[in-house]
Formats: sequence, C-alpha cells, structure tokens
Amino acid sequence: MGRNRWDLPDLGFGIGLRTVHYSYILANHPPIDWFEILSENYMDTGGRPLYVLDQVAERYPVVLHGVSMSVGSTDPLNLGYLKKLKALADRTRAHWVSDHLCWTGVSGINVHDLLPMPYTDESLRYTIERVKAVSEILERPLVLENPSTYLEFGTSTWSEVEFLSTLAQEADCGILLDVNNVYVSCFNHGLDPEAFIDRVPADRVVQYHLAGHTHKGTHILDTHSDHVIDEVWSLYRRSCQRTGGVATLLEWDENIPSFEVVHAEALKARRHRGLPEPDHQRAYGT
Repeated sequence: MGRNRWDLPDLGFGIGLRTVHYSYILANHPPIDWFEILSENYMDTGGRPLYVLDQVAERYPVVLHGVSMSVGSTDPLNLGYLKKLKALADRTRAHWVSDHLCWTGVSGINVHDLLPMPYTDESLRYTIERVKAVSEILERPLVLENPSTYLEFGTSTWSEVEFLSTLAQEADCGILLDVNNVYVSCFNHGLDPEAFIDRVPADRVVQYHLAGHTHKGTHILDTHSDHVIDEVWSLYRRSCQRTGGVATLLEWDENIPSFEVVHAEALKARRHRGLPEPDHQRAYGT
C-alpha cells in the first residue's frame, strides 16, 4: 500500500458537477471535497455553464473527465480537441485529466459511445504511443478509466486488466479505476471481479469511480442511475487495502436526485475506508 506513481493527492470524496445542481452549489457552497468536470461540456461553450465552472474551480479542487478522446481509435489524434482540453485544464487548475480506454468513432464520426477495444499486442503498442503523445501535448500524465463492456473481441490475446496494467506501466499513465465497471464487465463476461481488482497496479491508481447500475438478469447496464450496491462497495474496500487513500468520485447521471442525496452516497465511501463520518454527512440525515 502506498502513494501513486506521481504523488498526486487524495482529494477526498467528490461528485460530478451536473447542471441540475448548479443553483444549489452556487447558493450554498456545500462542504464537498471536490468535483469532477465532464470536459466536453465546457470546451466549446460560454455563458452560464462556464461561469458556474469558474465559480466552482475557484472554491473547490477539480479534475477533468472526458468521453471523446478516443485514444483507441484508428483515426489520428484530434489535436484541436487536445489543445482545447489543455486550455480547459489550465483554466480550472485541474489536478489531472482522464478519459477512457476505448474508441468513440472512426473517420471523424463520433458515435457518442465508449466502444471496447481488441486487446492484442498490436493494439497495445499502438495505444502506448498514442497515450504518450497525449500526455506530452497535455503536459501532464493522462489518466485512463476501464470502461464497462458488453461484448469482447474474439481476436483478443490479453485480458482487459492485463492490457490496462501493461499500458499504464509502459506508457507511464495513470488509472481511474471504476469499481462499478469492474463489477459490470466481469458479470457480463463471466469473470472474477476480485481477481481483476487484485491485478491492477496499485501505484498507478489515482482515482476511483463508484456508481449504481441496472441489472437486467442476463446482463448489467452501466446506467449511473441508482445507489452503489454492496458487492461494489466490497470491491472498493478490497482495492483500497492495496492503494491506500485515493480520490473517490460518485457518479449519478440518470434520474439524478438532490445534491444532498448524491453527496451522502459519495460520503458512504468514507465508512468503507474506515474514516469517521463528517459533521455534514450527519446533517444530511445518513
């Protein structure tokens, strides 16, 4: 158990900045540790969203989290996108910038979905070079998240966790370990989520994601629409025993309840890390 490769800070327990909570946040300045910002929502906009972001970044630590870098695509890296992403990171003084180990389109067309990659020697070499290039452009190490998946490539010769771990080591990038995605993907593919957790290089994990999902019986959809289930909390505890304190983010993106409910769900992670309950959690009645 120890600090991550770059000694990036444990920011505590945060939630994603969402428009439904703008007014509450600006009016109440709630005692939350940090916010995660969806990069694409603020890269080509002004007006109220950027005003709110500036207010939030002035008062709270933030990190950027994207869904369109498409680091696994065969398309060339989008240098215009990366330039705007770096400007946003500089503007908000983001502690780090993350995206997903996936591809999101081809031939310049963004399908707005996180598509699975084939895990092969060729794709590994290719992705390592792209991650290095992105980190150089951003002037900070890229952090990559394990996405939830529903299909696998028959050509894959690596497991997902082996591919992600080797990529992180050889490209010198960080890992955003989405514990819910581990559970979802392992259920969908008949794999052992504890074995996945145990094989992630602990010194590369700089952030956690936690979320709820929708269980359809034969498969699970990663909907971010409910409370975190006990099995995911158990995986989180298991991983924290290996990584120590790491910034933890609660995602809630469908049927979003009040700020207090989302924040209280995030603060449950404190108990699973063995930390005392803060006064403001008791004020939420949890």
